Amino acid sequence: MLTSRSTDGGLTWSNPVTTATGSNDKNWIVCDGTPSSPHYGNCYTEYDVTSAGDSIRMRTSTDGGNTWGPARAPGGSHTGLGGQPVVLPNGDVVVPYESLNSQIRSFNSVNGGGSWNSSVLVSSISHHTVAGSLRESPLPSAEADAAGTVYVTWADCRFRSGCPSNDIVLAKSTSETTWAAPIRVPIDAVTSTADHFVPGAGVDPSSTGSSARIGLTYYFYPTASCTSSTCQLDVGFISSVNGGVSWSTATQLAGPLTLSWLPNTSEGRMFGDYISTSVLSGGNAYPVLSIASAPAGSTFNQAMFVPAGGLAVTGGSNMATVNAVTPAPSGSPASTKLLTAR
Repeated sequence: MLTSRSTDGGLTWSNPVTTATGSNDKNWIVCDGTPSSPHYGNCYTEYDVTSAGDSIRMRTSTDGGNTWGPARAPGGSHTGLGGQPVVLPNGDVVVPYESLNSQIRSFNSVNGGGSWNSSVLVSSISHHTVAGSLRESPLPSAEADAAGTVYVTWADCRFRSGCPSNDIVLAKSTSETTWAAPIRVPIDAVTSTADHFVPGAGVDPSSTGSSARIGLTYYFYPTASCTSSTCQLDVGFISSVNGGVSWSTATQLAGPLTLSWLPNTSEGRMFGDYISTSVLSGGNAYPVLSIASAPAGSTFNQAMFVPAGGLAVTGGSNMATVNAVTPAPSGSPASTKLLTAR
């Protein structure tokens, strides 16, 4: 695992330095950019060790990513995928991740990455297996606001009777170790035919609580019941200006994409395991999207795109749903599908 660093806003980059060696997967990195933080300038990277059953590891840099300390594991059981560390204004770090037992869990550090506490439950996962043999899993996307509240999103079917497709749900921390029940982001009606997955959530770092500004990008099928030849893959965006209580009308950003335009893997066609969205302080949302077009012969045409000028975070009157209508299914075809391909 390698890390490159930039000191001029991403215009130029250093040569990569080795962060970790071995059989590692799905790293995610964040740095502490709050000058008043006791750990200002620290960077934190999360990854899982595939040769150790996807056991999670953290490494810390105290010099902005130039050099890295030893691998440290959270306390207790900690196997999982796709952890996303977020730094709070007080310098503490919270890391939500997808566990290997159909849960979203999180752990934290209160000493600048010197040690990591045992994980706690955020929520169980109810997940509809996406059609068309598309590589997809309910990996979380997380960010924090100026008050230190952490917002975590993932694909989940708990609000749809019988679990025929996924919504994007959002859970907020009530402390660094406790979480409120997930709410349903109202992209469309629970009776719609759509399937929503792979969210990328961004939060305005200068906003807080009931005024928190959220930008949420996601992929979706307009019709969940489709095949590898008929599924149409689209990208959507929705926003909130009151911490997720109500939302704007959803807009389509890209698509439809045909699944045969995507490269194949042992886990199915793949556009990416996760995406990201960033919201500027008082400004627009900037998602980074994987978008494909028809191949030229045997050469794929897939690249990363950012909307020029970003997307306005407007909010709206579409109310989030608080109570799930059906309990999470267990042991059915709609249960969580974990990624094993590397």
